[in-house]
Amino acid sequence: MKRIFSMLLLGCFALKSFGQQKPNIIYILVDDMGYGDVGVFFQNERMKSADRSKPYQITPYLDEMAASGAIFTQQYCNAPVCAPSRGSLLTGTNQGNAHVRNNQFDKALEENHTVGTVLQQAGYQTMAIGKWGLQGEEKAAPYWPSHPLKRGFDSYFGYIRHMDGHEHYPYEGIYRGKKEVYDNYVDVADGLEKCYTTDLWTAVAKKQIIEHTKGKEADKPFFMYLAYDAPHAVLELPTQDYPKGLGLNGGLQYTGKKGHMINTASGVPDSFVYSEYAKATYDHDNNPSTKELSWPDTYKRYATANRRIDDGVGDILQLLKDLKIDENTLVVFSSDNGAAVESYLPAKYVGFEPTFFSSNATFEGIKRDVLEGGVRMPVLATWPKHIEAGKVIATPSMLSDWMATFADMAGIPAPARTDGVSLLPSMTSKGKQKESLVYIEYEGEGRTPNFKEFDPSHRGQKRGQMQIIRMGDYKGARYDIKSAADDFEIYDIVKDPRELNNLASKSGFEKMQQQMKAAVLQLRRADTEAPRPYDTALIPAAEVSAKVASGVVQQFFEGDFPWVVATDGLKAKKQKISKSISDAKSTKKKGMFLYTGFVKVPTDGKYSFSMKTSSKAFVRLHQANLFDADFGYQAGEELTAEVFLKAGYHPVSVYLLKNSKANETIHIKWKSASQTNWRNLEASDLFHSK
Repeated sequence: MKRIFSMLLLGCFALKSFGQQKPNIIYILVDDMGYGDVGVFFQNERMKSADRSKPYQITPYLDEMAASGAIFTQQYCNAPVCAPSRGSLLTGTNQGNAHVRNNQFDKALEENHTVGTVLQQAGYQTMAIGKWGLQGEEKAAPYWPSHPLKRGFDSYFGYIRHMDGHEHYPYEGIYRGKKEVYDNYVDVADGLEKCYTTDLWTAVAKKQIIEHTKGKEADKPFFMYLAYDAPHAVLELPTQDYPKGLGLNGGLQYTGKKGHMINTASGVPDSFVYSEYAKATYDHDNNPSTKELSWPDTYKRYATANRRIDDGVGDILQLLKDLKIDENTLVVFSSDNGAAVESYLPAKYVGFEPTFFSSNATFEGIKRDVLEGGVRMPVLATWPKHIEAGKVIATPSMLSDWMATFADMAGIPAPARTDGVSLLPSMTSKGKQKESLVYIEYEGEGRTPNFKEFDPSHRGQKRGQMQIIRMGDYKGARYDIKSAADDFEIYDIVKDPRELNNLASKSGFEKMQQQMKAAVLQLRRADTEAPRPYDTALIPAAEVSAKVASGVVQQFFEGDFPWVVATDGLKAKKQKISKSISDAKSTKKKGMFLYTGFVKVPTDGKYSFSMKTSSKAFVRLHQANLFDADFGYQAGEELTAEVFLKAGYHPVSVYLLKNSKANETIHIKWKSASQTNWRNLEASDLFHSK
């Protein structure tokens, strides 16, 4: 797949801006850590309040990371549970177009572009460490169809299976027993006695960074996806205190010795609690005259798990400094969804409730909810000399925006199927930040918890089918959806982050209600494996204010592109009005044609579309993926799709790759439910704004 790019392509993108070697990228993802669990986001406020009824955690290294870089105060996960959230992160698609939806853990990540394949193409060495859970189950271990090595990563070390990630000792798990840990395709768990996984993943990450910088491919940038499986699930403890020192000569070290694989693989598993938590007490009844109680062990465990992650992040950041690569390395930290109620501990322990530490800050809702507590993420990014220290980025965004961001940094265009936008302008204050589409759909089991800290309107609320969409400062939310006609609750989420003042019935919000109902139909593609009650609702036409004329806008972008590309940051070489979307004969140069305009739908109803092309192509209807004929597409293969459309003008974007001197052809046909024969999408069907 790897190709040599033309100087034209490389000159168009980020390398031109940075004028240096492509930056290394480390993306650190943790499991079920709440927005409020990080000091700089909320725990420091609890500490400063000196309120003894409000226990707090400390995260000194994450706070240092925030001080040296940026915090994102309005970044959302793509779904309120880990499998779809991580799948969307890796593929750059939101849940309206994603392959992994709902809680489909262990489902195969589709064979398509990932952050790994994109950065491999840009010349990066790619590494994945930790929890995967997207391998598919069609084949026996270790040759799963979506093993990380088959999805763009040059190396992998970690837990492949989702459920294995519920246990933080692969060899001596106190609750679920022995698990498998894979080094590429080899299970190496038998050598991992007493290896606490947070320590193990950190030690492996340090080892791989050192080996890369001193190895044969040291001239190549690297991308590391470091996915911790804590603090989620069994709240197990480390074997001992964090090793003294950090970085190259201290902290965690990978020894490579069986039975003592890392330097904390000694002592007693599940035994160590940080000193600041071991004897911690709190005013349990909010009455200073009564004796304070010790923290329940469950919360000592949770705080220790988070503090251990904090130490690991500090260790890695110091290593980058020691190796003198910190100024050319972007490090991003995030959780995959909000804090949960799961602890999976034996019965002698009290259950975990995220309200003890206000793990989701002042937001209401938890993991599995689309209330802010379930979906607002504690995101940090540091990149010395590129991101201003102490920067606060309040622009709404999603985890699926990171693929486009990393592609931008690497000097390569993102694939056209990517739903995200580059966040580089927000981070570096260079250029104009495009608006990110914040959209989530999810089918959740059960109800919201009956925590006394939550507003009565949010207690015991049935989840069912849920959706949220952001429009500026306003969030639309629906729960237990029965049809596309259900109203959204509407909140000014900036002024009302607890979602207490529903504006939907207020005068002046009628139009926004209709815009939200239309948008959530226009931006998604139905998936039979994750059915929704609005899958067959008629998709509203666009509001076309300008006059329209026959034909579509045809643009040609010159370049030796590795795939069908998003055109952000590209300038069209040629542009004209074309009467059809059928051929590309206007140039012999390599590049990509983009046709944009409207399909005029004559009557309400179900419509079938078909497409085949001699090259690679991609088609969007509104913002939904209609046809993906890019990754793995065989020339001449016919693709079909069915959509439900209201009469009117529906925006269409057709991308056609031209990587040879031959003329490329694309044929799109359609028919209504009442028609037997297909007909070409032709001039009488196509329009553009004048």
